Amino acid sequence: MLVGLGLGPGNPELLTLRAVRLLREADGVFVPGRIAHDLVIPYRTPVMLDFPMTDDEARIRTCLEENAKKIAPVAAKGLAVFGILGDPNFFSTFSRLCAVIAETHPDIEFRTEPGISSITAFAAAGGVSINEGFSVSDGTVSDTKILMKVRKPKAKAAEMRAEGYREFVLVERMYFPDMKVYRDGDLPDKSDYMSVMYARK
Repeated sequence: MLVGLGLGPGNPELLTLRAVRLLREADGVFVPGRIAHDLVIPYRTPVMLDFPMTDDEARIRTCLEENAKKIAPVAAKGLAVFGILGDPNFFSTFSRLCAVIAETHPDIEFRTEPGISSITAFAAAGGVSINEGFSVSDGTVSDTKILMKVRKPKAKAAEMRAEGYREFVLVERMYFPDMKVYRDGDLPDKSDYMSVMYARK
């Protein structure tokens, strides 16, 4: 298995307890640069990989393939952890790395563990209290919405389908022992106050 592990915004005190445990338990730990390396080194000596900051897709693909060759043998036999600044599900290369590894090692499983993202860290660092809906972008046009406190998910999805949204994921009481995940046609009529719904056109 390969786990994409969020290391937080860069302060060593903002690693989660789960991150520390996984770093200690892993058969191999990989990081994409010096900042991530320095966050991990108190717990494990990681392998530092090259992930260039470039728009050159050919170079990016070559680097992904080279890094996949280093990670895949560890993930195929045990637990490999790829530590990423912020959260591995927000604007990271983890999903692309998984796609490359899956081409040659289809039996490897992938999952992510959340970290404190730059979005939530910014609010604390900037002293900004966010009490209404907001948009986050890397400059591209978004076809995705994330809705919080969705109490009537089936009705909300029906409403959003009229706006062109087609893919839905609802997570109810996430990371509690009774967490539930629903997708598309499986959405319930009602859900807990602690629910988040993802919608994509």
